[in-house]
Amino acid sequence: ATSSSDDMYCIYLGKAVQTVNPPSGSVGISQLSATGTKDSTTFLRGDNTFAEAGGGKINQVLNSVATVNTSSSSDVELFNLSITPSSTSSKILAIVNVTAQLDANEYTSFDLYRGTLSSGTKVYDAGETLFNSADSTRLGYGFTYLDSPSTTSATQYTVVGSPHFGTITFGSTGKNTITLIEVLV
Repeated sequence: ATSSSDDMYCIYLGKAVQTVNPPSGSVGISQLSATGTKDSTTFLRGDNTFAEAGGGKINQVLNSVATVNTSSSSDVELFNLSITPSSTSSKILAIVNVTAQLDANEYTSFDLYRGTLSSGTKVYDAGETLFNSADSTRLGYGFTYLDSPSTTSATQYTVVGSPHFGTITFGSTGKNTITLIEVLV
């Protein structure tokens, strides 16, 4: 026994631990406590359940390169593309690239409509996106937007040019593209 005036040091070495690797192929479904059904469409999750892969899968991709050459001082439809979602829970990722030629002190923006300018819903408003302080300059603009159309009907997306000052020449040169990607949720 130690007394209060003794210095004591204790070193605990612990228990002997052994690592055992089961032989390959010796652990089967019957040895697991996992729940759910194992088949070719499921995987074993970290919470010990079999489940189908979740959302975020790409179902379809549509792309259109548009020839645009129009001048306008008011809102104008530039180009469009339609997609038919496979589920009402699908989301549509729109990727748009547009060009315009602006004279000095002109500015414009681009919007995305689900449907058309006259009968659709504006889903993306870029605000005042392009401004030119020099003479006759060609400019490009791009944007992406993730939409939730909640339908399985063919859905048209229309790119609209919105001049805020001056008569803008849309397109004329450069690539004008729209890509629609259906993302399964």
